[in-house]
Amino acid sequence: MSGWSEIFLGIIAVATLAIAIAQIGVMVAAGAAIRRMERLADRVEQDVRPLLGHLNAIGRDAARAASLATAQVERADRVFADVAIRVEQTIASIQSTIVAPAREGRALVSAFRAAFSAIRELRHNRARQGRGDDEDALFI
Repeated sequence: MSGWSEIFLGIIAVATLAIAIAQIGVMVAAGAAIRRMERLADRVEQDVRPLLGHLNAIGRDAARAASLATAQVERADRVFADVAIRVEQTIASIQSTIVAPAREGRALVSAFRAAFSAIRELRHNRARQGRGDDEDALFI
């Protein structure tokens, strides 16, 4: 081996040692970063856990409120349906109370008209018969 090969061999050894030291430094830095990430994840988990608990409580409360609102809407729907039925029954009752006597009244008025027409007809026919008798006597 000559002098140059020993120098190059020394340079290669120093470069290999530098790479090994750099890799160890990278590993130490990666380990520190991993520990920091774990601590950050733990802290986030601790901070988020109560938040998730609150979100669960909010979700339960919202579900309860929605079920109560649904029950109230169903009750209101039943009340409006009952009111509508009662209004229809009331209108039907009013119509039967007013319309039936009105029909009977109309029938009575029609009967009176028919009676008056019949009386007029009789009078008119008698008047004709009376005139006809007078005319028959004058007829030669």
